[in-house]
Amino acid sequence: MKLIQKNENQITFQAEVEESLANVIRRYVYQIPVLAVDEVEMIMNDSPLYDETLAHRIGLLPLVTGKSVNFNSKGELKLHSKKEGMVYSGELTGDVKLVYDNMPLTILDEGQELKLVATIKAGRGSEHSKFVAGLMFYRNIVEIKIDKDCPIEAAEVCSNHSLVLKDGKVVVANSDTCDICDACTEECKKKGKDSIKIIPTKDLMITIESFGPMNYEDIFNKSIDALKKDLAEISKVLK
Repeated sequence: MKLIQKNENQITFQAEVEESLANVIRRYVYQIPVLAVDEVEMIMNDSPLYDETLAHRIGLLPLVTGKSVNFNSKGELKLHSKKEGMVYSGELTGDVKLVYDNMPLTILDEGQELKLVATIKAGRGSEHSKFVAGLMFYRNIVEIKIDKDCPIEAAEVCSNHSLVLKDGKVVVANSDTCDICDACTEECKKKGKDSIKIIPTKDLMITIESFGPMNYEDIFNKSIDALKKDLAEISKVLK
């Protein structure tokens, strides 16, 4: 495995993995338990937003989902504000922490009041996007072979700068950035040449991105755990 890039919420690495395996792990990102607001009880809403609009906004707030969270996990958040000005997500208090406490919810004028109770539950991303902890995506790493008679236009149409001009010739600058758009090969065909060959390797460039409820390591590990659990259930049926 080769680490390409890493920051607080995202990691990109290169690894020799079967595409079918990477794809099934990617799909199981939407099968792990993630906390989100399920229902909102509006007790008082003097803000300019309709109850439904405000409830929808609160429902999409990302919540911190700990390692111990399962599909039976529940909780509650409350908000009561009478202050003039913007009401932010950080004013919600209760059983669960919010990932971001500076997300604007609505605004109140002098003398207005907002009071609500939000019910929290765990769910799957396959049920609703509010239960999605992040994304996993991948693409093939390729090997690029270039003949000496390659037309310079092939480098000029390469938007990812995988191909560049050097001393008047087309050369490979970085094959890792190639997304197999075939713009360069099509340009060669226009000139009646077959000067570029893009050959997929066994390696994939995999990116895991977290939206905040849990880190990318937990997203990856929990996806694999969910896959193993389903495979174990299938194995029991086949015995």
